[in-house]
Amino acid sequence: MDSLFSTADLVQAVVLGVALAMDAMAVTLSNSLCEPDMPASKKLAMPVMFALFQMAMPIAGFFGGTLVAPLIEAYAGIVSLVILAFVGGKMVWEAVRELHEPEQCPATRLTYGTIFFEAIATSIDAFIVGVSLAAAGANIVLYGAAIGVTTLLCCLIVLAIGRRLGAHFGPKAEIAGGIVLIIIGLRAFLS
Repeated sequence: MDSLFSTADLVQAVVLGVALAMDAMAVTLSNSLCEPDMPASKKLAMPVMFALFQMAMPIAGFFGGTLVAPLIEAYAGIVSLVILAFVGGKMVWEAVRELHEPEQCPATRLTYGTIFFEAIATSIDAFIVGVSLAAAGANIVLYGAAIGVTTLLCCLIVLAIGRRLGAHFGPKAEIAGGIVLIIIGLRAFLS
């Protein structure tokens, strides 16, 4: 009996999960640095909400993309390259810009509503990646689960060591995530 996915699929899904988690990690780091005395309930809500949205958005993009996949099937490699290069390039651009113009902490305390909207904002890229996964015929259950679990773990790690990392690490991590997305797009194009 064949397995539902290969080890290579799992590795690629986890690497994609790490790349997509960079925005959520940067926001988690920023939130924890701006509100060091944050209650435990908010510290838990951030990674959980980010992970749920990072898991749900590629699935939504996959099924939305499935509707148009037959139209673009012949161009799946190019579509994946363009989408992932765009998303990765956008991540790199925003991170480089942030290196030169660091964000300032807001004057108000972080609310659950703010965390909810941050979760949506940091997962838009995952929706677009889901469209690309549909075009590639990927196992969306594997990718959705891997992206969600990876985001959860990455954000928990950032919370645990966030104050020791320093504010300068966030943009550099986002640059690395963007480059990984571009590389995955190139791989999809070349295969």
